[in-house]
Parts: sequence; C-alpha cells; structure tokens
Amino acid sequence: MITTDFVPGSPCWLDLGAADVTATAGFYSAVFGWEFQSYGEEADGYGVFRLDGKTVAAIGKLTEEGARSAWMVYFQTPDAEATAQTVTKAGGTVRAAPFDIPDGGRLAQLTDPQGGQFAVWQPGTGGALETVDAAGSLSWIELYTTDSKAARAFYGSVFGWTYQDQPMPGGNEGTYTLITPGGLPPERMHGGLMELPPQFLQATGGKAYWHPVFATADCDASVAKVTGNGGSVQMGPEDAEGVGRLAVCLDPNGADFVLLAPAPAPA
Repeated sequence: MITTDFVPGSPCWLDLGAADVTATAGFYSAVFGWEFQSYGEEADGYGVFRLDGKTVAAIGKLTEEGARSAWMVYFQTPDAEATAQTVTKAGGTVRAAPFDIPDGGRLAQLTDPQGGQFAVWQPGTGGALETVDAAGSLSWIELYTTDSKAARAFYGSVFGWTYQDQPMPGGNEGTYTLITPGGLPPERMHGGLMELPPQFLQATGGKAYWHPVFATADCDASVAKVTGNGGSVQMGPEDAEGVGRLAVCLDPNGADFVLLAPAPAPA
C-alpha cells in the first residue's frame, strides 16, 4: 500500500500536464471532489488539488510541443543528482537535469530504456502528497512496458525495488509483477508492472508508460461522473478477483487513470 511515510523509491508526488489547466481541473473536481488551488501566474498556472484540505495531486500547463497529456509519477530519492546518474548508467535518459523547486526540494525528469517517463523528488521543506490510499486519492501505480525483464532490472538498479510475480487476476493470461521498496515488507508494495506488446500501447506510440490508480468508494458512480463530464472509459467497470471493482478511464484530454473500489479485506 502507498503511505505518506515516504522512503527512497516510493511514489511521493503526482502531477498532470494539461493544455487547459482550468478546464481539466474542473473535470477532476467533478469526478473526485478535489479543490484546485493555483500557485498563480508566476508558477505558469501550476497548482495543487486538495481533498478535505490535504494535497492529493497537482496539475500544470502542458508546454512541451507534441507531448500528450499524461500523469507523471514522482519517486522519492535522497539525492536527485545521484539518481539521474544511475538512470543514465542503467540505459535511461535524463529529460530535465536536477533543479530546485522553491520550498519544495529538488527534482529531475527521467525516462526508462523502454520510453517510460517518470520523475524523482529530493525532499525539501514541503511538496509531498498528504493523503493517499483513501477514496479520492492515489492508491497504486502501474507501469505498462514492452519488456518486463528489462524494466525490472532498470528500476531495481535505480531504486532497489524488490519484485513478486503473480498470475493475472480473473484467469487472464500473463504475469503481473508487484513492486515493493527495497528492504520493506510485502504490505508496503506500492504498484505493479506488466508486459504488453507495442500495439497495446498506441497512446504512446509503443513506449512504456506509468499511470495512477485512484481509490473510490463506488467505482460505477465514479465512472458515471467521468463520462458525464467529458471523459471516457477504456475498460470496465469490472470485478477483478481479490483486487476489487475497477475501470480504466481517460480524461477529456486523453490522460489515462484507473478507478478502483478495493475488495473487502479477508475476514
């Protein structure tokens, strides 16, 4: 589970790039009840989403020419420079070298060898998610990749993650790999990765990508809010044995995310 007791290699921040920040913020507010607070013109419209007064995500203007609107997952690191160097040595690339964020720490934008984009965050005095693993907040992250073995080796060298393979739920073909920060017990696993052929990754031109899973108390009701506010559904809602009821959704800009109403804990 994702917690706010962040350790190296755990997801600690999440933001979305959008061409129209105001309209996109309105969509997520309608779906999750988030409140948007902009940092103002000096931050080029960047701001945070809050739920019950606590930060759950952020959003900023999509400025890179030709880039698609997508969620970006940030992983905690004690040293952004060292992590960027490790990424390069492991075959990845540095899209944005480490730089300081006022009162927020230090970050770098990176890409894995299969094209999956992610970021790292070296903590400062603030800038971390305040609510996770609760309805309306981040509860899991997933990587779709064309090469599971290579992805495991890359992220293992960068973050020291440990892995556990399991069959896909519901009798579906394939293997789902669970991810846990190095040195922590299985109950601290924070995400998973699965291998897909390039033709199933059309949104990214066959490149790997990360996406967030947001918890919800009622998957069907949340899906209705998605479609009722200009979004769409790629899959579901459907039940996944031992996981819960889920749906893969797109916001009005095509950024994907998953809704999950977790299955009740075993008695």
